[in-house]
Amino acid sequence: MSLAVMAFLFASCAKNKIQEVDVLVIGGGASGVTAGIQSARMGANTLIIEETPWLGGMLTSAGVSAIDGNYNLPAGLWGEFRQNLADYYGGLDSLKTGWVSNVLFEPSIGNKILHQMVSVEKQLRVWKEAEFKTLKRDGEGWTAQVLLPDGKVKPVCAKVVIDATELGDVAKLCGVRYDIGMESKHDTGEDIAPEAGNGIVQDLTYVAILKDYGHDVTIPRPEGYNPNEFACACANELCITPKEPDRVWSKDMMITYGKLPNQKYMINWPIEGNDYYINLVEMSKAEREEALKAAKHYTLCFVYFLQHELGYRTLGLADDEYPTADKLPFIPYHRESRRIHGLVRFTLNHITHPFDQPEKLYRTCIAVGDYPVDHHHTRYTGKEKLPNLYFHPIPSFGLPLGTMIPQEVDGLIVAEKSISVSNIANGTTRLQPVVMQIGQAAGALAALSVGQEKKIADVKVRDVQDAILAAGGYLLPYLDVPVESPLFKPLQRVGATGIMKGVGRNVGWSNQTWFRADTLLLMNELQGFADVYPQVSIATDDTSAVSMQEAINLIGQIAAHEGLKTDVAARTNDIWREYKWGEVDLTKPVSRAEMAVLIDKILDPFHRKEIDIHGSYTDK
Repeated sequence: MSLAVMAFLFASCAKNKIQEVDVLVIGGGASGVTAGIQSARMGANTLIIEETPWLGGMLTSAGVSAIDGNYNLPAGLWGEFRQNLADYYGGLDSLKTGWVSNVLFEPSIGNKILHQMVSVEKQLRVWKEAEFKTLKRDGEGWTAQVLLPDGKVKPVCAKVVIDATELGDVAKLCGVRYDIGMESKHDTGEDIAPEAGNGIVQDLTYVAILKDYGHDVTIPRPEGYNPNEFACACANELCITPKEPDRVWSKDMMITYGKLPNQKYMINWPIEGNDYYINLVEMSKAEREEALKAAKHYTLCFVYFLQHELGYRTLGLADDEYPTADKLPFIPYHRESRRIHGLVRFTLNHITHPFDQPEKLYRTCIAVGDYPVDHHHTRYTGKEKLPNLYFHPIPSFGLPLGTMIPQEVDGLIVAEKSISVSNIANGTTRLQPVVMQIGQAAGALAALSVGQEKKIADVKVRDVQDAILAAGGYLLPYLDVPVESPLFKPLQRVGATGIMKGVGRNVGWSNQTWFRADTLLLMNELQGFADVYPQVSIATDDTSAVSMQEAINLIGQIAAHEGLKTDVAARTNDIWREYKWGEVDLTKPVSRAEMAVLIDKILDPFHRKEIDIHGSYTDK
């Protein structure tokens, strides 16, 4: 976008008393709030518009205040949010109030903290209880019409728009192509996908937040209440034929699953509980509101079941959480939405075998996740014909940048759960910490696009990754190199080149990836050099340990070929002093971390060798 075009566009906006911003974020949910914060921190004039009075989406407004995954990967704004929660409640251990998660909190407190986080950003404004009505491409920018709480419509001009809505409504309006439901295994190459595609989405949930009042607060019996719907939510005398006989917990285990601080309980119970099947993605706003009445009623029936059948009569809907007439959350918990056709599509195969795919998407990652593939289909009639996707084990993974950039529509970035992933991959990318990172990366990409005056697709992958690293984010999910380590950025950068690769694995309930930083380096572990520097050839069967002298010689040869005028031996001595590793011993085998630091500090392939959005090197 030229300066002249920008000047003309925003002069036109000013003339018509239109609100001018660099970045417009539509939706103040889990991804929208982090997108807005990151964009503002990078200097872009940013506006978030949010339909409800709260910020945080599924974290708060939907009541899913038990964080799934990424406890050992506190990346960027997700880690900042978690630390703020810990500070409020008195430490990380104070967040371990239930057994489903290590981070549980009251939704109202999450909302309060997110408001505090946005309030300190001078370049960020938030319009709450505001709804976008129209959005049109205006030259090389966008013009939106926003309905404000007072009933007035305010025009907004923006250079970049981020779709952070719950269901990808902006992407649809802008003409982005998308998918809904399950793809065929023949389309995605995923072995566990169904034979034929379908339009089935995951169950949604209208969560309830209960608190202990200390006296009987049983609600009136809801109309049409049928206890058999919930009979096997836990072990009790009504449970005779459980749908999931291996998951029949005691009632105390069930109720403490999502126990929150201050004697509150999150009711988001997937085992014959308050999950509910509606596919409302393509419905109008009015149709959605009508359809969701049934989901709300279902949750109230489950609350009555807990009180009347199981004896939890002192537990009732919290009166100090949601300022709604029914005390239920503002929105339901959507596990699935539209999934755009992006510049790349991320599938289960990219998670399980990242280095074996034609596209080397692991080189382009901007977020990490470690939760299993978890799909909810228990309330769908005919679920027995669907793949069993209950906690399908995977290694932890990095999420590629290209999933957020739609094909064919410029000036738009897509976040939340509407990114370009397969239906199965959505079962892990949909979780709160990943979505918060998606938002942060979207904000970084938007700010770079504005600041560099480039189209979104033309912003360099490495520039976005640098912004993520500068903000304390992860590119790859290495468990053995925490973000506060001086090794963190060098090992993240080298891992993202593919010269040295981490190892992913599933261990019980845990999904992991390790750089193996302290392990001695074997020569054949450097075969990735050839992808970056084709002149390097390393035998696949050479399992000898790499000595310091061999490491210096190899790096020296590459440096000379690349025209880098540096004394590798002297530079190595400087690096060893910088990291306080003692004297350089040329006969000593080097560790993987030591080699990675040498590669990063001397050759700097992360910055010197460009990649495209597919992870291919463009300037060998």
